[in-house]
Amino acid sequence: MITFIVSLVALVLGYLIYGAIVERVMRPDDRVTPAVRLADGVDYVALPTWKVFMIQFLNIAGTGPIFGAIMGMWFGPASYLWIVLGCIFAGAVHDFMSGMLSLRHDGANLPTLIGKYLGGGTRNVMLVFTVLLLMMVGAVFVYSPALILASMWGEPLLWIIVIFCYYVIATLLPIDKIIGRVYPIFAIALLVMAAGLLVGLFVKMPHLPELWNMGDMSQWTGNQMVDGTDTLGVVGYLQKNPIFPCLFITIACGAISGFHATQSPLMARCLKSERLARPVFYGAMITEGLVALIWATVSSYFFYYGGWKEVVSAEEVTNFMTQVQLADGKSLIQYFPAPQVVKLVCSGWLGIFGGTLAVLGVVAAPITSGDTAFRSARLIIAEWLHFEQKTMMRRLMISVPLFVASLLLLIWQMENPDGFNVLWQYFGWSNQALSVFTLWMITVYLARNRKPYIITLIPAIFMTVVCTTFLIASPQALGRPDFTEVTITVVALVALAWFILWYRKDRALRL
Repeated sequence: MITFIVSLVALVLGYLIYGAIVERVMRPDDRVTPAVRLADGVDYVALPTWKVFMIQFLNIAGTGPIFGAIMGMWFGPASYLWIVLGCIFAGAVHDFMSGMLSLRHDGANLPTLIGKYLGGGTRNVMLVFTVLLLMMVGAVFVYSPALILASMWGEPLLWIIVIFCYYVIATLLPIDKIIGRVYPIFAIALLVMAAGLLVGLFVKMPHLPELWNMGDMSQWTGNQMVDGTDTLGVVGYLQKNPIFPCLFITIACGAISGFHATQSPLMARCLKSERLARPVFYGAMITEGLVALIWATVSSYFFYYGGWKEVVSAEEVTNFMTQVQLADGKSLIQYFPAPQVVKLVCSGWLGIFGGTLAVLGVVAAPITSGDTAFRSARLIIAEWLHFEQKTMMRRLMISVPLFVASLLLLIWQMENPDGFNVLWQYFGWSNQALSVFTLWMITVYLARNRKPYIITLIPAIFMTVVCTTFLIASPQALGRPDFTEVTITVVALVALAWFILWYRKDRALRL
């Protein structure tokens, strides 16, 4: 596990070294924060720093660094590179800068910040785009935990109603009443689960694919061929989903995620000091990257090392080997979806305690991302309409239509046989597209203030290329290197030319 160990060390050094460099760009000082200056007892509430960190971590984590990392490892050890480099140079910078800008603009939400630096037209587009994304988060993160809870007791519809009732309460009540009390507990559970798995990995020390195996995974794929059948299924998966750009969409929350920029303003309204921004925003993203690394390695152990045979019964092994050679048989990565991997590994490695933590991870984490998504949507719309949010009636006027629209989206998802997969694909792409707008907004801010904008310009161009390629190309087209290379070149040049022209125009106006 050399690559894994080096990656863990790299993330820690990234926080200590590059995090300090990025912090010096913004120069946090002792000015009064919105949590103190604009305190309203509802959304602007100064909270203890450890609580703010835990809430921020759970807000941005959800199941992203778990499910995304498990599926991302199907692309092989390239996932390590993306998690480490993406987290240090893109995701953590994205989260820290958006949080700092919100702090400097009275806790402003993302569309307001985008409007200030990218123009009113872009703000209006992003307002609609962001609210739709947040409603998708709410819908996506209701159905999967409801199904898991129903497998233990009750019906899915019952749990959907229960989860939505919780959403209503958590969205309307002051942030310190439920979120401030419950979130730290779930965040600690998520971290304890990751720490337990980390210990388990070092105890087992499995022989896993390393970075130098990229491009030649025959040692691991060949070992799982049975009578000419590829039981692993990774080769066929990569033919339909090439590493570029699919890897960078699959692993979002563990590297960079636009959803985070909608959550940072929530905690920007709770920070007591600007000097806490780096440990809270940059630190929470690095912590999420560590969790993603652990789960990516667990996934590598489960699929490539054959670890799945250690955590299932002999009967289950026989059942899989019997069906995989049928005409409609499922490969290993199809047979064991990400939530089941979580449950099997946690139960197998950590016993009853681990099984309980697994339930918390795959149930509580998405639910807690869903309620803050609705809260963010409420605040974004309220800021746009100039609606004060101290009054419960004003909060209801905005929240009720949001919940109705999300319920309609959920009903469509349940009635459509492939509804969840379709919704998840749109969610994944729109999530990364939002990071593109956020990165360009931050780049413009840095350029206007004569700060080193290169730190966000490069990630902005890269993510623009990723999202554009994923949007305009079909899987078949993506398989042609000439098409991908042309897309990368054209989009990168257009994005860079746009920024150069904007910068020259903006500089001329200022002069």
